[in-house]
Amino acid sequence: MQEYERKQLLERIGKEGATIGARIPEEITVQGERVELRDFVFEIKRRTTVPEGEKERVEQAKRNLRKERIERLDRIEAGEISMAEGERLAESIIGIDRALEGLQQLGPANLEAEARAQEVADKKRWSRFMRQALGLDEDSTPNRR
Repeated sequence: MQEYERKQLLERIGKEGATIGARIPEEITVQGERVELRDFVFEIKRRTTVPEGEKERVEQAKRNLRKERIERLDRIEAGEISMAEGERLAESIIGIDRALEGLQQLGPANLEAEARAQEVADKKRWSRFMRQALGLDEDSTPNRR
């Protein structure tokens, strides 16, 4: 691979919109293990939240995908591959990025817990506001006109 070809591939991978329209690879070898990546991502994304039991599985998959992405990028950066191999690696990196985006956009694991936490936070803000408005808060001084 020529230096300018290597730079073009790296630019393509680093482009902000590189994953727009990109497909998640059907299968990919990640850290030496074959993974049906597209099915995995779509299975997880179909759910509104990640169940507590699968949360660690998803986090591990994201870590493995990030490691694999770095290894593939390093191979391109080294430039000791053919242009065809570089193209294949670039496409797979963009596919990995697309899969990571899909996995990053998952909602919180427990909507009920999130709703309760939000309600508690709202009550605390309201209570603090009322204490300040009534001049009962040590940090506030009553407004006098």
